[in-house]
Amino acid sequence: MGKYGSTTRTRALVLEALGVVKVATAAQLRDLTCPGTADPATVRGGCKDLEASGLVVSAGTTSRIEGGRRITEKLWSLTPAGLEAAAHALERPVKEMGGTARAAAASGAKHALRVTETLAAFVQQPVEPTERPVARTRTVPRQAPLRRRPPGLGPLSSWSTEVVLPTGGTFTSPARGSLRADAVFALPGAPVPLLFLEVDNGTETRAQVADKLARYSRFFARTDKSRPDTVGGRDRPLWRTVWTAPDGGREQPHPPVAIVFTKAMGPEAMDACMRGIAELSAPVWQGDWHPGRRVGEQQDGFRTFQGRVPVVACRLDRLQADGPHGPIWWRYGRKRGGQTLTAALDNEGYYSRDAYQAREAARRRVAEEQAAARKAAAEQAREASRWPCPACGKPVYPGEWGATATGSPCYDCQRAAFACQEQEREDALRAAEQEELERQRRQDGWLGWLRT
Repeated sequence: MGKYGSTTRTRALVLEALGVVKVATAAQLRDLTCPGTADPATVRGGCKDLEASGLVVSAGTTSRIEGGRRITEKLWSLTPAGLEAAAHALERPVKEMGGTARAAAASGAKHALRVTETLAAFVQQPVEPTERPVARTRTVPRQAPLRRRPPGLGPLSSWSTEVVLPTGGTFTSPARGSLRADAVFALPGAPVPLLFLEVDNGTETRAQVADKLARYSRFFARTDKSRPDTVGGRDRPLWRTVWTAPDGGREQPHPPVAIVFTKAMGPEAMDACMRGIAELSAPVWQGDWHPGRRVGEQQDGFRTFQGRVPVVACRLDRLQADGPHGPIWWRYGRKRGGQTLTAALDNEGYYSRDAYQAREAARRRVAEEQAAARKAAAEQAREASRWPCPACGKPVYPGEWGATATGSPCYDCQRAAFACQEQEREDALRAAEQEELERQRRQDGWLGWLRT
């Protein structure tokens, strides 16, 4: 037990949390690590005990309005020694831990606090019931029922904040114009194994957010020039030297980026903000359209996302209420309406190549079935309209050669009758010729015999 009443476990949780988020209030640390505690006093005691050990420092304050009054809270961050201790607790190399964020804490760390608040909504640390310690002479107060949290996206240890993404240069010496991801989630084997997070608290314009997405695209497009080997016939992306994610197959889209909007605004203003950023950043996320068959007035086809960045967006209040797996996400390029995170990031939707080919196969089956049905109906009508040949009784179908009207003889009988008529005509002609010769012989006398 520490001087300020914290346990070893509490101090370890505070170190791990500050190792990830870098700066936070005691209330935020409580929400990240042990939301079931009766109040932030447990975590606050852990911060003070770590401060006494030289691992944590309070370098600034923040304030908020609650119930009509201003509440000021200390901001806690790590010392260099605390950064090393947190790296050990998180099992990460110290060089990957980043800075201590003391400068941000000294200035109020407004954006960093929003990132911490957003991470708490992503992690959704399960609530473990605890009780506030009280004196033996007092009655133990009844604790309010604990709110059950929705499933989170991995443990806090799978997140990193302020991650350098060099659009030029290296990770340790990024070129000017590179960016820092507010947070990165990386957990191989998870339904979403890799996710880059941007927290928008309304301090940047839509154009600035769109430009940040364009820089994400440039970073993802970089290849590792130090390694000549390829992956699936393609140059190895630079980001794969740091993170692991399944191969995207023939489409090969870039890793996804999630934007969480934290500023409180009306639904119309929020909708305009989201749409505005989507329109300005369309070249980043919009897939290539491949037109196919026209169906009625609609042009069917499919999209491919080679070299595109899947972008999803949601509001912080929805993320806090429903968790990251709730139907709260809007995938840029799709109709508005909540989808789960995995559904929003799935490219095998309605406009995928496979889905289009499946629709084409279904249309071909329908066309073949309709053609077969028409053929069967025509054959049935043909059978119903036949009649027996008046000469031989053989069935005769309308439209056959010579079957000009119902009751006509069959083709064979008509051909036989025609042949008979031809023979009779030829016989009549030969008889007429013979009769003419006989007449001429009689007329010419003995000279007629000479002609013959």
